[in-house]
Amino acid sequence: LVLELNQVIIPTYGTVPDQQNLHAPEWVGFDDKPDSLFFKDGKRRIDFVLVYEDESKKFTHKRSDRKKQKRKRQVYESNLINNGLQLEATRSVLDEKLIFVKVHAPWEVLCTYAEVMHIKLPLQHNDLKTRDSAFNWFSRLFRVDENIIKPEQEFFTAPFQKEHLSNFYIHDKDTFFNPATRSRIVHFILSRVEYATKNNVKKFGINKLLDTGIYKAAFPLHDSGFRHLSTDPNCPSERYLLYREWAHPKNIFKLQPLDFIRKYYGEKIGIYFAWLGFYTNMLTVAAVVGVGCFLYGCLTKDNCTWSQEVCDPNIGGNIIMCPQCDKVCTYWNLTITCESSKKLCIFDSFGTLVFAVFMGIWVTFFLEFWKRRQAELEYEWDTVEYLEQEEQVRPEYEAQCTHVVMNEITQQEEHVPYTACGKCVRMAFCTSAILFWILLIIASVVGIIVYRLSVFLVFSATLSQHISGTEAIRKYLTPQTATSITASLISFVVIMILNIVYEKVAILITDFELPRTQTDYENSLTTKMFLFQFVNYYSSCFYIAFFKGKFVGHPGNPVYWLGKYRNEECDPGGCLLELTTQLAIIVGGKAIWNNIQEVLFPLVKNLIGRYSAAARSEKIVPRWEHDYHLQPIGKLGLFYEYLEMVIQFGFVTLFVASFPLAPLLALINNMLEIRLDAWKLTTQFRRMVPQKAQDIGAWQPILQGIAILAVVTNAMIIAFTSDMIPRLVYYWSFSVPPYGSHTSHTMKGYINSTLSVFNISDFKNASKPFSPWLGNQTTCRQVYRDLRYPPGHQHQYEHNIYYWHVIAAKLAFIIVMEHVIYFVKFIISYIIPDVSQKTKSKVKREKYLTQKLLHENDLKVVKKNMGKIADKIINRAESTFRPKAE
Repeated sequence: LVLELNQVIIPTYGTVPDQQNLHAPEWVGFDDKPDSLFFKDGKRRIDFVLVYEDESKKFTHKRSDRKKQKRKRQVYESNLINNGLQLEATRSVLDEKLIFVKVHAPWEVLCTYAEVMHIKLPLQHNDLKTRDSAFNWFSRLFRVDENIIKPEQEFFTAPFQKEHLSNFYIHDKDTFFNPATRSRIVHFILSRVEYATKNNVKKFGINKLLDTGIYKAAFPLHDSGFRHLSTDPNCPSERYLLYREWAHPKNIFKLQPLDFIRKYYGEKIGIYFAWLGFYTNMLTVAAVVGVGCFLYGCLTKDNCTWSQEVCDPNIGGNIIMCPQCDKVCTYWNLTITCESSKKLCIFDSFGTLVFAVFMGIWVTFFLEFWKRRQAELEYEWDTVEYLEQEEQVRPEYEAQCTHVVMNEITQQEEHVPYTACGKCVRMAFCTSAILFWILLIIASVVGIIVYRLSVFLVFSATLSQHISGTEAIRKYLTPQTATSITASLISFVVIMILNIVYEKVAILITDFELPRTQTDYENSLTTKMFLFQFVNYYSSCFYIAFFKGKFVGHPGNPVYWLGKYRNEECDPGGCLLELTTQLAIIVGGKAIWNNIQEVLFPLVKNLIGRYSAAARSEKIVPRWEHDYHLQPIGKLGLFYEYLEMVIQFGFVTLFVASFPLAPLLALINNMLEIRLDAWKLTTQFRRMVPQKAQDIGAWQPILQGIAILAVVTNAMIIAFTSDMIPRLVYYWSFSVPPYGSHTSHTMKGYINSTLSVFNISDFKNASKPFSPWLGNQTTCRQVYRDLRYPPGHQHQYEHNIYYWHVIAAKLAFIIVMEHVIYFVKFIISYIIPDVSQKTKSKVKREKYLTQKLLHENDLKVVKKNMGKIADKIINRAESTFRPKAE
């Protein structure tokens, strides 16, 4: 058997046997041991389970199709046995149509494929002394009890080699390969075994068999139920411990048992929860500072001079504002915006500036410290050299390798799925498809803008806005507010619908690209999906922050969108409050929808399946049948969990200047998200095939890109969306001579000096309001701070000196803020090394031991053999030349 396995060729794994030589699984009955993880003999461990429906009892396909499916399955199972795996088949207890094929990998198979896959295994115990952190006593309060989940022993490891078997730390052959590693090796074999050959093209892999319906499911087993310990004394009940000490809501303030998660689910799951936990911990600091800035705004809002002027009946009450749309809109009083101006004072304060600068620095600390933490996990979980040594080619890629090319490095022929020209065609098609769908997203955003412009006319004509009116509803439900809320809700619904479409499109494009490895596949899909989601989620926020109310002209010469709709105007205080509303609706709605989609749907499906199964029988059900009725995890695994968190990270950083409570909401959401994701994995889903992962993949550069962009967006929000810069310019320059009339710097008179004056006789017929003018006043004020010369001035309605001072101050502020934060970010990145000294020492020690144990021993043997040969040569030479010398 060992000789046969040594001759295995990875892409093919043998040939399809003749019909007479097909090997079949051993058929056994269920032994009434519901928690057993072994074959019926109680010795061979179940490493994987395949489920299919008995072809003789299928009635949904033609008889010829059923025969073909049965033939492919039989050939596949025979080839599995030829490759050294052992199979045992058992009929379902609840459904006679279902058959469960249990797969076991013997020691020899595990050793052979561990070497093929370059799996790193223990050499000896870690003998480096470690110092406890100064905060170790504090963190111990939040850790899982070590008496319940014992800490994993630390080992120095090396890629497994059968010829050096004696050098590895093998305490017990049954536990040397843990269940996660065993399942990963078996899945590697399942993904590459053939089942048919058509037109000289070999068809292989469990994934294709699942897609065609030959098998209904393929999964490794959970080791126990999640509500109770296993009745099998040989089972550690790790699933039960994970649910009790990790997934249960009572552990919401506890640290995660990351090593235990990695041991049970593999490195890919472990690195996700490590990153999510680290991100959540870092959010604690940002949330505290954000709440502090919010409270500062609440405490100082009563001292907000410009808001007091808006609400003052002697100041704001005497200011008549120009209509905000053509004809149907009427004149209105500035005091209508009193309530919104008070709310705006909370968010548009000095604390916002401080918090924006803080978040620009916080995100750098987060990314740099995560790199250090990631480097530690790479060493501790043996993924330092994973990508170079272990990752194999995707079966889907191998199946398409029909072209032969010459490798420039090895000068040998190798098979590829497409030529250089074919690759260019694929890339051109994929790029065009991506651009098309991005333009489609932008078109949906334009549709929302057109809705805002058109519906504003309706609300302006419907909602009462008479100057003399004192209705309470006018304080809260202005046309701007109604338009903003309804547009935000519609935008959220459109975003959710488009997400479903873009998900399928991105997968189709990536499948067509045919990436070589799973990491390449996920990175390519990650880039596309984030690009789609970025435009989809953030485009409306970018519109409100940087475009709305910026290009509107003035009442006598308004600017029209698409030649028909008059451009939107912001409130007199700017669009910051509307941006805050948009963020709150999208972030809150997204969190609620994702939790419903991720938790409620699988829970309902499992409950339906559980009750229907219970209605059929009260029999004892084996572990593999329990797991079969759980939900499959999906091909992309935790991709959508990452995507959800990275989108949230964008909201927390890109627009935090308008919503300082965003980190607090994200913190609360993430504390629940960790436990909900853990609950899903341990209770609602089948056990995932354990996979290796060196880091968080393409999400790392995406996070770095968001961090860089966040500095620019927050600086521009403060400069162009908030009213902070115009207020500062007025306070320091235009409240005192030569421009102002006050004797000292003050904010008094700010509202009156910044709302431009317009003569109502200068209205064009196309925009003149239908409603009659009330009062004797001949002028009205522009809604936005456009800072123009009044009528009668030689440069009437042109931008005044105040406007150019504000523009200069805004540009100066952006440049200074960006350069200061980027400089601080650079210093932080330089000071904090990506890999800690402790981790470097461990890596060097491991390499030294690997060289000493695996290579120097071979060198000693070679030297010993060479020494014997040299002695023989010398002896022969002496015996040959001695007579001549005499």
